[in-house]
Amino acid sequence: MEILIAQQRSELAKHQERLEAAQAAAAKFILDYDGRQPPGADGAEVKYLVGLDAIRDHLTVLNDQVAEELLTFAPGGPQKRENMQASRPLNQQLLRRGVQMRTVYLNSIRNDRPTMDHARWLTEQGCEVRTVPSLPNRMIIYDRKLAMIASNADDTAAGAVQVSSPGMVTALHSLFESMWQSAEQLEAPVHPAPGELTCQQAEALRLLALGHTDEAIAKRLAVSPRTARRITSSLMTHLGARSRFQAGVLAIQQGFLPSPTE
Repeated sequence: MEILIAQQRSELAKHQERLEAAQAAAAKFILDYDGRQPPGADGAEVKYLVGLDAIRDHLTVLNDQVAEELLTFAPGGPQKRENMQASRPLNQQLLRRGVQMRTVYLNSIRNDRPTMDHARWLTEQGCEVRTVPSLPNRMIIYDRKLAMIASNADDTAAGAVQVSSPGMVTALHSLFESMWQSAEQLEAPVHPAPGELTCQQAEALRLLALGHTDEAIAKRLAVSPRTARRITSSLMTHLGARSRFQAGVLAIQQGFLPSPTE
């Protein structure tokens, strides 16, 4: 058992190292590419926006220009009531123009009545809404031609990056479609069969196996640290694990997580 645990620890460490290397390479690529263009240059395929006011002003321009499709990742869990109310006229305007809208929220909105009421209102207007346990970042894709991404996933008001390179937009669109296909419809039941995990529990278990703290898991799932601790504690009890790492090993052995070799 000690040998197996050591092997699993090594594989998980390698997986985390590969993931961090890929993220660093992507960030470096964007920074290097942006450095080839002077700030604000016309035709630049990567453009930075700093501050919430600059982001809002730029989004207003893009919303006026979008013609066919608007795809959105909306992390952060339950939304602020004033923001939802303020967005309704714009959403109605876009849908009346025939813009197809699809939005992915986090599963945690299902525990917040105002956000669920707003999501149902969106579906009544013609927008498609689904939910997932976690999202990588805030993102909006316009007509599959350009994308807006938060420059800091932990502080989405700090700044944003606009990407218009066809290759990069295609990759981001593929990411959206992959998340959309795995997402749950808004009115879909989220209660698992006996012995199975909810999507939120499965994502928490994946993050737990990768070594994330309860605080980091809470941030990814957009739940309170107390809720995250309750989820991880129930998972360890469910698996019969005495440590967080053992929970990852047992999750692989019991089929809740894929083997690192798969």
